[in-house]
Amino acid sequence: MPGEYDITSNFNREYSLVSRKIMRLVSENSRITVAEMAKKVNVSRPTVKSKLAAMQKELGITYTLELDERALGFTSPHLIAVKFKKKPDYNKIRALLLTSYIPQVAFSTSGSYDLVIYANAFSTSDYAHWDKSMSILLGEYGAEWQPSEVVHRQLGFFPIRSEVLARAKVDDKYKEILMLLNENARLSFQQLSKALNIHFNTVKYNFNKLIKLGYIKRPTITMNPPKNLSIMTFFSNYTPIKGYESSSATARLAFMNDDTDPLVSRYLICAPLIGRHDFFTTGVFDSFNAAYNADILYHKKIFLKHNIKILYAEVNELLLGRLPIRSVNTKDEYSKIIWEPDFGK
Repeated sequence: MPGEYDITSNFNREYSLVSRKIMRLVSENSRITVAEMAKKVNVSRPTVKSKLAAMQKELGITYTLELDERALGFTSPHLIAVKFKKKPDYNKIRALLLTSYIPQVAFSTSGSYDLVIYANAFSTSDYAHWDKSMSILLGEYGAEWQPSEVVHRQLGFFPIRSEVLARAKVDDKYKEILMLLNENARLSFQQLSKALNIHFNTVKYNFNKLIKLGYIKRPTITMNPPKNLSIMTFFSNYTPIKGYESSSATARLAFMNDDTDPLVSRYLICAPLIGRHDFFTTGVFDSFNAAYNADILYHKKIFLKHNIKILYAEVNELLLGRLPIRSVNTKDEYSKIIWEPDFGK
C-alpha cells in the first residue's frame, strides 16, 4: 500500500540536503552545538551558522522543550473539535481562551470543523469546569462542542504555554529554568546562570535533574507554518472489529513513510482518542489534494471494513500557543510504541 499515493513533498526538495539535515538535528536536540552539527553534516561551522540563521529568519524557528505533561502534573489531555453554525469572532475566542491556563494550543480551520483546541489540566474537575464553561460561552455562535480525551501520543507533542509552567507540580527551583528553556532551549548554562542569578554549577545540576526526573523529553523546535503548504487535521471514527490491529499496522506505514531528510516531517501528531472521536492526526502536505490522496483515500481503503469516517479541515490561523512543526525520525518514534493485541483474540 505505501507508495500507492504520492508522498514526496515539493516543499522539502526546495531546501538543500545540508539544510534539511541541520533541521533534523535541531529538531531532535535543539541544544546541539554548532561544532557537533558541523561534524555530523560534514560541513564547516560557518556554513552551519549561516544556514541555521537563514532558516531561523525564514521559518520563525522557536527553540523549545518537548515536555512530559503527566510528570508535570497534567492529568486531562483533550482534543476538541468545534463546528459553528454562525461565523465566530476569533479575536473574542482567543481572548476567552487566554482567561484559563487549560487550553495550550488552538487554531481556526476550514472544513468539517472550524476550531481545534488542545487542552490539559491539573485535575479532571478543573478540565470539566472549563469544558462546560467554554461550550456555554461559545453557544452564541451555535457551537457544536466535540471533546475527546487523548489516550497517548503515538507521534509528536503539543507545546505547553510557558506561563502555565508556573503552576506545574514541580519544585520551585526547577520552574524558572523550565520556563526560560521553553522559550529558548538553546540558552547556555552561563546565560541561564546570569538570568536566574544563581551559580553556573547549580544551573547545570538542576538541568540534569530535570532530565533525570523525566520532565524534559527533549529540547526541540517549533516553527511557523511554512508558506505554500497545507497543514491538515483529521479526526477519525471507526468500528474496531476483529482484524483492526492488522489494518492499523498497515495504516501506520503511511505515518512512518516520509521524505528522505525532510525539512518538515509529513506527520506531526498522531494520537488515539476516547470520546467523540477515535483518532487524531495532523499532517503537512504540499496541497489539499495531496492530503486527500495520501491520507484520506489511503485510510479509507485500509479501514474499509471498519466503517471509517474521517472529518478533516485545513489550519487557517494559530490563535493560541505553537504548532509542533519540525523534523523527526518518525520510524524511530513509532518503534517506542508497544501495541495492544489484536481485537477478537
